[in-house]
Amino acid sequence: MKKTSLLLAMAFAVTGLFAQSPIGEGEKQVNFGTGFSSWGIPFYVGMDFGVHPDITVGFNLSYRSFNSRWVSDDYRLSVIGIFGNGNYHFNRILNIPEPWDFYAGLSLGFVSVSAPSGYDGGTISGVGIDGQVGCRYYWSDRWAVNLEFGGGNAASGGRIGLSYKL
Repeated sequence: MKKTSLLLAMAFAVTGLFAQSPIGEGEKQVNFGTGFSSWGIPFYVGMDFGVHPDITVGFNLSYRSFNSRWVSDDYRLSVIGIFGNGNYHFNRILNIPEPWDFYAGLSLGFVSVSAPSGYDGGTISGVGIDGQVGCRYYWSDRWAVNLEFGGGNAASGGRIGLSYKL
């Protein structure tokens, strides 16, 4: 057990020598992946723009579909979301090592749910708000794996995917 722990610690330390810090002011990155939700499996793509050493703004597009049973009929519903987001990155203030990126923020956007006419009258649309907390691990200068949890009412329960710095 001690050998395994030591090897893992050394691997993270060596990886950290080659990894780069989170997105900085003036930089851009693309994010994409899948997620988890009680309303189907969401797929997403988005982009973040560094506007301050600790702040990013960006957007996300998401899609998911799922089956639902209402009364005695089965229906297939689709959800499309378009969100703008803002995140605060805690690395500098909490002195978190460079390959890691911990953040929290808010997203505001538009959600459209396409439902069959017999289910609930067709397309239902509206404004949605979502809060998120997440982290990324940069294993190279450009690539990171990310995990994000949302607590709002419109996007999803969480996301897992990749980030690529442009």
